[in-house]
Amino acid sequence: MSVIDSVMQVVHVLFAGLWTGSVLFVVGAVLPASTAGTISPDAMTAISNRLSWLTRISALVFVATGGHLAGTGYTVGSLFGTGRGQLVVAMLVLWFVLTGLVEVGSKRLRGASTVADLEAAIASTRSLWLAAGGVAVVLLVDAGLLAAGVTW
Repeated sequence: MSVIDSVMQVVHVLFAGLWTGSVLFVVGAVLPASTAGTISPDAMTAISNRLSWLTRISALVFVATGGHLAGTGYTVGSLFGTGRGQLVVAMLVLWFVLTGLVEVGSKRLRGASTVADLEAAIASTRSLWLAAGGVAVVLLVDAGLLAAGVTW
């Protein structure tokens, strides 16, 4: 593996961990705390804005690093014809799904200006955020399988 490949791999994994970890933190800690009334609408707006920006920046990083890694490590045939390639394709699909869930969920939470609005926004997006948490976990499992060299 060349130095550039190693750098791309490290940056890709760092951003993936930061992003999926942030999504799981919002799902597991921020939303329950806001439901309990311990997080204000202003704080939730700030958290939602930061998560959206992290999602967007990560998307750019993933396109650059993941595109490089896929382009140098796989052919079209190996992406669709091997277990490792299918894990990479699954990761790409999951990445798009998680990005959409986070963007929609964050946008709905940012619109809350009162506690009542925030409670309604959380209630209306709970299933989105739970799905986002599930997708984040599946992405991490997929990455773990790739890192472990699992093939079939």
